[in-house]
Amino acid sequence: MTGDASVTDAYAGAVPADLVLVCGVFGNIPEVDVHRTIDTLPQFCAPNATVIWTRHRGSPDLTPTIRKWFAHTGFVEIGGESTGAEAPKPGAFPAQFIGAHRWPREPLALELGERLFTFFR
Repeated sequence: MTGDASVTDAYAGAVPADLVLVCGVFGNIPEVDVHRTIDTLPQFCAPNATVIWTRHRGSPDLTPTIRKWFAHTGFVEIGGESTGAEAPKPGAFPAQFIGAHRWPREPLALELGERLFTFFR
């Protein structure tokens, strides 16, 4: 499948899914888009689906806020792990956080034509 992952239309016919991967996204989009994407994820999730996501721990470390947004949206955190050095050497990648959340409800209807995010990197 080829499509624009930032627009909900790309997911028509592919959702709801049991596993949703949002890896390499949250560190490359504005904070408001991270929040909007999390709020939209219930449209992608089958009952008891797992969402795996990643975000760097570099400044600003948005991972605590992201975890709160998932909880506020209705997801249940099932795991999280930091990888790499908390204070990396200059030029090295900062530590990463890998999170896992479960969607314990029925999926929401997919709203077509919605833009989730715009990459800034």
